[in-house]
Parts: sequence; structure tokens; C-alpha cells
Amino acid sequence: MKKKNLYLFDLDGVLINSKNNMKISWNSVLKKINLKITFEKYFSLIGNPFLTILKKLRINEKHFRIIETEYNKNSIKNMNKIKLYPKVKYTLNKLLKEKKIIGILTSKDKERTRIILRKFKLNLKIVLCPIKSKLGKPNPYQIFNLIKKKKIRKDDIVYIGDMPVDKLTAKNAGID
Repeated sequence: MKKKNLYLFDLDGVLINSKNNMKISWNSVLKKINLKITFEKYFSLIGNPFLTILKKLRINEKHFRIIETEYNKNSIKNMNKIKLYPKVKYTLNKLLKEKKIIGILTSKDKERTRIILRKFKLNLKIVLCPIKSKLGKPNPYQIFNLIKKKKIRKDDIVYIGDMPVDKLTAKNAGID
């Protein structure tokens, strides 16, 4: 790991514990459109882009917009339920002192990601969130784009995640 120069982290489940926030947000969606999909089933797909999760849950696409709006509204409203994992700041600062490049690659939308980064005073130079016209994780598009932009070799990068989709993203990009 010490030989790596770029450390990319997933956000949810790696740097922050947002499970309570997600549960509240998902439960508000269930009430809003009368769905019967448990939080556990939803949570098992976390790490994928939000619309991909809805597709995998076989929710009718006509509900996607209202679901996303309701979920995001409640997620922002309940940001106080999100906690930074212990030693995250210590670890990130240690990597920075070692002249490492650090960033995040998340499936969380840019607005909520920025709110979280501000809340915890995480000043990361690289923040990769889903792009509307591009496929999200496990597609390696954003990593390939970063490699090109930063002119960095694949073997200089490590991606730290907590879900199978994160492992698959790293594999698809050809990085550790």
C-alpha cells in the first residue's frame, strides 16, 4: 500500500456511517408511494447508482423521479444521522503528510456529497460522483478519466470500498 500514490475511497460505509440516514430516507419513500420493499433489500444494493438500485428492485420507472426526489429531500433533512467513522481524519491527514493524493469515488449524488464533505470538513481535491450521461459503478469510466487527467499509472492507484460493486469497479478499472 505504501507504494500507491492515489488513494480513492468510497464514501458510504468507508468514510461515513450513513445507514440510519438511508433507512429514514428509504422509509419515507415507502410511505410516499406505498412500496413494500424492505430497507434490508434496498441496503443490500448500496454502492450502485441510485437508479440502478431502483431497477434492480424492479420498481416501475414511472416512479423513479418521485422516489429520487423524496429520498434526497429526506437524506438532506436528516444529515445529522450521518457519522464520520473514527480515525478517518487522522488517516486522511496521514496520507496527505506522506504526499499521497486522496479522493472519493461514490454513487452518492454531488449535492449530498458536497454537504457531507462540508459537514465533516473533508477538503478532498478529487470528488467523483455519478455523471448523468455516463454509467456509474461498476463501470470504470470515472477512474479511466481520472487516470488520463492526472497522468497516473493504474498500479499507482488503490480503491478502498466496502461493497461487492466497489471490488468490481476496481477490477474493471484494472486497479487494486
